[in-house]
Parts: sequence; structure tokens; C-alpha cells
Amino acid sequence: MRDAAPLDTGGTQAVARALSLLSLVGRGGAQGLGLAQLAQASGLARPTARRLLLALGAARMVEQDRVTRRYHLGPETYLLAGFATERHGIAHHARDAMVRLAEQTGDTVLLTVPQDDHTLCLERIEGDFPVRTHALMRGDRKPAGVGAGALAILAALPEAEAAALLARVVPLVGDLMPGLLEDLAYARTHGHALNPGRVVAGSWGLGVAILWPDGRPAGALSIAAIENRMTPARQADLAAALHREAQAIAARLADLERKSE
Repeated sequence: MRDAAPLDTGGTQAVARALSLLSLVGRGGAQGLGLAQLAQASGLARPTARRLLLALGAARMVEQDRVTRRYHLGPETYLLAGFATERHGIAHHARDAMVRLAEQTGDTVLLTVPQDDHTLCLERIEGDFPVRTHALMRGDRKPAGVGAGALAILAALPEAEAAALLARVVPLVGDLMPGLLEDLAYARTHGHALNPGRVVAGSWGLGVAILWPDGRPAGALSIAAIENRMTPARQADLAAALHREAQAIAARLADLERKSE
């Protein structure tokens, strides 16, 4: 009997590349992205990127603007997002709380969720203070623990699980690790995370985890501001506001879980 033929990974590779392009198109926002930009960002040759984009277009997952020739998410992605809202719709349930925080503080409010060994910024709402920090934008993906929201999520995990997660992201975090460990200890002691400009100098953040009924982190609310707006006294006020809104969101998530049982 001949040896079994090796698995054909070509199809799997094509799917992975197509999904990577789809993600990039989504992060292109309202302005969209051109073929050259997508090819460069994905590391694919232009002909390969174009072939995959044509396949995604045929499935209505992406569409190309006839005038600008830039690519945007297609109607099928909108439909699928609607189907996913109940299960992954924390942004929907957190939006009112984020608007309130932005109006009360004048600063930028962020919603972060865990995603494997990373965290993803799902939503960003800006306050009216004219000087803002842009260290984290909607759709940005960061290694676990990098940023106030990510740190709050990490601190909410069991210590052994958090340690294993940190060990996996060491190559991604690099020189930030010593400071990250200090900030993690602070978060566990104080009940909220503080990022004292670790990622971008002068850009500070304060974060609080949003918990599922079983105590695991569903995500985190955080407030980002320039350093001189993060005095110790104001940190206490911001942390209290974040805790209040995080608890309100957690209650809504708990209601959803009860209704789905």
C-alpha cells in the first residue's frame, strides 16, 4: 500500500489569505483601501491579492468603488455582522455607557475585548477636549496586556492563566514586559489598570474590566488622555466612573445570558 498523499494545504492557505485581506479591507474604514495598499499590507503579490479580492467580491464580502477603485466591505459582511450582534454585540450594549463617559470626562473612551493572545479595540468614542491621544484606534489589535484596557482584562484572569498568556506574548511585547508586569501588579492591587505612557509617551490610560457572570472578562472600558489630565485625584474619579459603567454593562450581559438559557 502506498503512503497516504500529503494533505493539500493550498486551499487552506488561500482561505487564510482571503480572510486576511477581508480583515484589512474592514480596517480601511470609510475611505477604503487600494489594491497596492492591500497587497503591501498583506505581503501578497498584486496578482494574488487581486484574484482573492475578486473571489471575495463574488461572494459580496467586499466591493470595489467604481470611481476611486478602492475596496470596501460588502453587503454580506453587514448581514453577517447583524447575525453576530447578539453573541458578540458587547459594543452595542456598551455604547450608551461610553457616550456618557465621553461627555462627562471630555476624554476618549475605548472598548477592548480579548482575542486569543491579543486584544481588539472594538469601539472608540471621543470627548470634546481638544487635545486627544491616538495611541489606540478602532480596529487596532494589540498583544495581551498592552494598553490600559488590555491590562485590565489580563488582571481579571486567574493568575496562572495570565502568566501563561504573558509567556506566549513575550516576543511581541519585548522591552515593554518589565513595565507591564509592574502595571499588572498595580491593577490587581487597585482594581483598575493604569498605563502611564508605556506604549506612547505622554499618552496615559485607565481601564476597568467588564465581567461575565462567571467572573471572566468579557472586555474592558478604558479612558485615554494626555498625561497632564491624569493627575492622581482625577484618576480616582475616572476609576469610579469606569467601575460604575462597567458594572452596568455587566448587568446587561448577565440579562442576555439568562434570556438565552
